[in-house]
Amino acid sequence: MKRLTTLLIGAALALGAQLSYAFPDKPIRLIVPYPPGTGTDTLARYTARQLEAKLGQPVIAENRPGASGIIATQAVVSAAPDGYTLLLAANAPVATNVAAFAKLPYDPLVDLAPVAVLAQAPMGFYVYQDSPYKTVADLVAAARKDPKKLNYGAGSATYQIASEWFLSLAQASANGISYKGAGPALNDLAGKQVDFVIAEYSGAQALVQAGKLRLLAVTTDKRLASAPDVPTLQELGYKDFFKVAWWAMFAPAKTPAPVVKALQDALLEIYADPKTQAFLAQSNFISFIGDAAALAKFQKKEIELEIATAQRANIPKQ
Repeated sequence: MKRLTTLLIGAALALGAQLSYAFPDKPIRLIVPYPPGTGTDTLARYTARQLEAKLGQPVIAENRPGASGIIATQAVVSAAPDGYTLLLAANAPVATNVAAFAKLPYDPLVDLAPVAVLAQAPMGFYVYQDSPYKTVADLVAAARKDPKKLNYGAGSATYQIASEWFLSLAQASANGISYKGAGPALNDLAGKQVDFVIAEYSGAQALVQAGKLRLLAVTTDKRLASAPDVPTLQELGYKDFFKVAWWAMFAPAKTPAPVVKALQDALLEIYADPKTQAFLAQSNFISFIGDAAALAKFQKKEIELEIATAQRANIPKQ
């Protein structure tokens, strides 16, 4: 599956100057850009528990939702570069926002220090359980017949660009409604406040299993083993459509290299552990491990891809 493979862990960062103090010697704040109940929050709280056990200091997950992850990212960018304030981010605040916002208050390639890339997950195309749209084709036909009648929910810029990209390929229109994360968007979909949502597969499964949402398609290039009867959007004729969510850890820029390396090494050990691999599989995540150097290269490529996608779909910046 494209990009749904483990990143090769590059050469370890040079240790450089030795720290003159023990790290960590006090609690670490792990800033989460989305509210509880999201895939990002699930991953962050698991990571916080494992880091706490590994490093011997409390690691406190702190939710700072809003503005497509900008609020949380600014909190980390403006924090002291000492390794005690970290960002566990999905695509939007560290990649997609560059393509989505005309005046982003930070540069994710300059103001953040990559630590490690951790996981990926496919996205799904969802409607509420008793929606009149039984297939993607049904929904597209309705959107073409009455442009701007339908509403979609977007939990971040990542999902907004994914939705608008799909609509451009379908030659259809719908009204986008922004939410503070995929969780609130999916909850409103279950409540019939919007007509469809493209969101991470892992975060939507509870509502699907509760009989509140239906999965019409997935955004990867192959069907999922956990949903073998659900087609890909590529199968349905949207041949270029491929989109996944991914998660990574960042620190403020100028965090000392030995601190970044200590955090990187701890995370790589945690995510290579069979216990974590089992957690990822059970939670519908996919292992996608890479060190700081691999993350830096991957992030840059993702930004370039998001910009190209937005331009190809004629999506204006906010």
